[in-house]
Amino acid sequence: MASQRDIRRRIASVRNIKQITRAMQFVAASKLKRAQDSTLASRPYSEKLDEVLADLAAVLSDEDHPLLVRREGGKRLIVLITTDRGLAGPLNANTTRFSAREITEHAGELAMITVGRKGRDAMRRARVPIDAHFSGFGDRPTFADVLPLARLITDAYLGGESSRIDIIYSHFVSSLVQRPTLVPLLPIEPSSDTEGIPGRQFIFEPNPGTVLEQLLPRYVATRLYPAVLEAKASEESSRMVAMKNATENAEELIEDLTLSYNKVRQANITREMIEIATGAQAG
Repeated sequence: MASQRDIRRRIASVRNIKQITRAMQFVAASKLKRAQDSTLASRPYSEKLDEVLADLAAVLSDEDHPLLVRREGGKRLIVLITTDRGLAGPLNANTTRFSAREITEHAGELAMITVGRKGRDAMRRARVPIDAHFSGFGDRPTFADVLPLARLITDAYLGGESSRIDIIYSHFVSSLVQRPTLVPLLPIEPSSDTEGIPGRQFIFEPNPGTVLEQLLPRYVATRLYPAVLEAKASEESSRMVAMKNATENAEELIEDLTLSYNKVRQANITREMIEIATGAQAG
């Protein structure tokens, strides 16, 4: 059985860990509010852009822009968005497991672009080819941060290096639910939620082709930016819950160690009293 000194040391260590996890929980909670607001604010713009593209798709064909062209065969490119840091619960494991399942279920030539160190490390261990890697975009991602990534993806598609490009990220549903999601990026297709929109909802000036020429390159970045925001909100949410659980587990461990300490202390006191009584009788 451990001594009183050993148990006291363990209790002190667990208390220090509890202070750290509680602080990380509060920090994640404060960051989550900001990330959640940014995520929710980005969704209406992305949805409206889908509506415009759905209307354009009704009056234009694949020949009007190379980003609309559907190619047969060729390499598939997946953009995997994870976190740079750990201590985020099962978030990264769920996302990388989802990616692995997607890769195994759809065999063929494939490469990845990773955003975040955790996804990069997981794909390296799985020996999946990585064409490029981007570090995470910090606690406050901006639209300008994703422009280099959008340009790289667009050039890869226009240059014929890839025939299909998808994004895999963690979709923020609520503070307790983050769901790995795959979103097709290129070739550009209108969202399935906008299929019922009539083909003449908007008037395009000077003409649909010119609008499409300006809209599609920005559309790629507009698709990437909400995915980055969703991943950031999911990260802070998952970290907050993980640190909350860690704090609660530390509290339970402190209670168990305190109980063990009291038992050892009581046993020592009892033994000393018996030794004193035995010595008195012997005297």
